[in-house]
Amino acid sequence: MTQEKTIQKRRFEGTVVSVAENKTIHVRVETRKTHPKYHKQYSQSKKYAVHDEHNRAVVGNEVLFEECRPLSKTKRWTLVNIKK
Repeated sequence: MTQEKTIQKRRFEGTVVSVAENKTIHVRVETRKTHPKYHKQYSQSKKYAVHDEHNRAVVGNEVLFEECRPLSKTKRWTLVNIKK
């Protein structure tokens, strides 16, 4: 009797901002946060280096990517699919 655990991987959705490297895209993820004291909403963004095995994404695409094992010094994410 073997029990396998399914690991929940983190997934994000963002916009491709750079495709300059081979098999790597840079994706910007925008998040909305609320200030704890002033209760004003503000937007924050972060860029992720994402592995794109077949070089399918182009600048401006909306993509879905998820966490994976470290592929290089900066790449810890892999492309799941392209939305637009």
